Formats: sequence, C-alpha cells, structure tokens
Amino acid sequence: MNRKYPVIDRVRTGQNIKRIMQLKGLTVKSIQEFLELSTPQSIYHWFDGRNLPTIDNLYALSELFQLPVDALLVGNRKFECKCKNDKRQRLIVYYEKINELKVS
Repeated sequence: MNRKYPVIDRVRTGQNIKRIMQLKGLTVKSIQEFLELSTPQSIYHWFDGRNLPTIDNLYALSELFQLPVDALLVGNRKFECKCKNDKRQRLIVYYEKINELKVS
C-alpha cells in the first residue's frame, strides 16, 4: 500500500536511536535516568520497533544526543526543494544519502 503521506519506520528509527546511543557512549541505564523512566523496558521497545518514543522523550533525546529530532527519526519522507538554489539542492541530496547509509 503506497501512502500519500510520510510515515515513520518504527524499526529503523529504533535501530537509529540505538546506534546514536552507542556512538555517543551512552547506556540504556543512562538514558533511563536522563528521561526519568521507572524501568528501561520502553527503551528496549524502541530498539525493537514495538513503540516509538513520545514527543517529549524525542525532544529530550535530541537534547541529550545534541541532534535535531529529525536526525533521530527514520521514515519515507522525501525532501523536495522548490528553490533555485543549487547548493541547497546538493545539500539535501547529500543529507538523504547519509541517512540511507546510517540505516543500512
């Protein structure tokens, strides 16, 4: 089924969050404490793609990781540049290719 609107891939987003966590040298326990979660189960559910973090948790994770929320999420959205700025278009294409490489 082809959707006309962008959707977030829960599994790939969870893998992305786990990868970023490891790159930053963080542990599940440290994220649990930062987010003040009573148990780490929800974090493991993110990693497995069973659930996505809440908006508040995504916002907090972006602060912890020092990345924009968009860098945490993986979906099927395609950026379309309707401007005539060639540099901006090249940057968008570069960004998309990096995101594809991160996920694979």
